[in-house]
Amino acid sequence: MQIQMKKGCEQVKLFTYADEGQQRLGLHTAKGGIAVAKACEVYGITPVWQSVHDVIEGGDAAIRQLNELADQVLADERQDLLLDEATLAWEPCVTRPQKIICVGLNYRKHAEETGAAVPEYPILFNKFANALTGHEQEVTLPRVTSRVDYEVELTIVIGKPASDVPQEQALDYVFGYCTGNDLSARDLQKRTAQWMLGKTCDGFAPIGPYVVTADEVGNPNNLTLQTTVNGERRQHSNTSDMIFHCDEIVSYISKHMTLQPGDIIMTGTPEGVIVGMPKEQRVYLQPGDVVTVEVEKLGSLTTRFTADV
Repeated sequence: MQIQMKKGCEQVKLFTYADEGQQRLGLHTAKGGIAVAKACEVYGITPVWQSVHDVIEGGDAAIRQLNELADQVLADERQDLLLDEATLAWEPCVTRPQKIICVGLNYRKHAEETGAAVPEYPILFNKFANALTGHEQEVTLPRVTSRVDYEVELTIVIGKPASDVPQEQALDYVFGYCTGNDLSARDLQKRTAQWMLGKTCDGFAPIGPYVVTADEVGNPNNLTLQTTVNGERRQHSNTSDMIFHCDEIVSYISKHMTLQPGDIIMTGTPEGVIVGMPKEQRVYLQPGDVVTVEVEKLGSLTTRFTADV
């Protein structure tokens, strides 16, 4: 599913926002956001895409039409169809993944900083839908943990059913990518041999702000990542340090379960997390902290933390 853009079209990014209690699909352009459903109605376009999942199902044709729609809106200077992204209530950019799969210890330097052996196979764990949240949203620090950590991650969005896919074809099944933050309660994560408890508390999977199509991203194995906490840079690396690259991850998972359109895969985090610091230097996230994670070409994702009262 390598999408070919029509020459001259605005290459849009997809996002989800809340409006009148409903999740709406938006298009990010260089001149601002576009309200998709409203624009479709104005220009008499059917079908009206209501979500990123509708676009994924529509495939190449849907993306081409959305890019042409964006071009038309901007050419006509339809201010009534534009959104001020600074005032949006952001939702998770992918709203209904059937599966949220995460890869642990997938950067060499991160494995080294935590004292873990480099894994022979991808270490997989899961999050659930309760963990999903969007850009500029608040996440409550649960009372059951005192050790919440950040993890910037390149996140894969699957575009079509993938079962037993060869590695050399795996990226053909990728619709696009987004920025993710694999928030982790380290004390809960390490309570047992299974990590899940510390990984899927409410709000522990911020993703967004945008889904960027695979063709626009190009090579996913050469993207800069970084994290700042209250403006201080903590993580700064490149996806080239991955132990298992994106094509390997998609292929490997597809051999054990069928990936469905809209499934997301968080591909691991580089060095610089709190748990990798010397014990005397570890200060875990506190109420009032602001964490911004960023992946090159995909945008910055900000999360604000509050106390559980």
